[in-house]
Amino acid sequence: MGKKILIIEDEPGLVVALRDRLQSEGYTVETAQDGVEGLNLATRNHFDLIILDLMLPQKSGLDVCRELRQQSFSTPVIMLTARSQTIDKVIGLKIGADDYITKPFEMLELLARVEALLRRNPQNGGAVQAIYQFGSIQVDFRRTEVTRKGVPVLLSAREFQLLKYLIEHRETTLSRNDLLKDVWGYGAFTVTRTVDVHIASLRQKLEEDPKHPRFILTVLGFGYKFVG
Repeated sequence: MGKKILIIEDEPGLVVALRDRLQSEGYTVETAQDGVEGLNLATRNHFDLIILDLMLPQKSGLDVCRELRQQSFSTPVIMLTARSQTIDKVIGLKIGADDYITKPFEMLELLARVEALLRRNPQNGGAVQAIYQFGSIQVDFRRTEVTRKGVPVLLSAREFQLLKYLIEHRETTLSRNDLLKDVWGYGAFTVTRTVDVHIASLRQKLEEDPKHPRFILTVLGFGYKFVG
């Protein structure tokens, strides 16, 4: 059976197009047409990925994503947004969405993002060092869990994969293009703001003083470096 994807979208035509194309690619697809139904499905069933519209009846995509992360669901989320919703895109990434794509979009681009995110979902990863400790942070790669001073830290699937990549390449200066290619799995058509937002979110969750980070450092004019 193929990977299981949940589409939460209220435009019937888009739902049909997405479902048919994803099914033709071998995915198992379920759909919901409002935020309440979508959240219920997402929390009661296992999905490998969720495609989530930002503007939904009854409960917005932002609220759905926020509640999933608050309930410790790390299922990767791709958020669908309109071109005018730039601020909401940033908010969506900050509350736990792993990626976003702007309507209207090419189906091939969406498929590329779906494939890249599924390929890099940490739940599908291979063998790595089981536990990594830096400062008060402990990362359990097998369980995809992070704790800070013994308290669970809720990371999205993308945030966890980014942290894992930084740890694996510690002491190495990494450009935004490096991160886009190796963590996101695609390159030029993705804005670097995506990387910056995820780095800022990791700092907020892991650093004692996010404005003066100790572990996830900025290398001016180039990118980032992890020194934990």
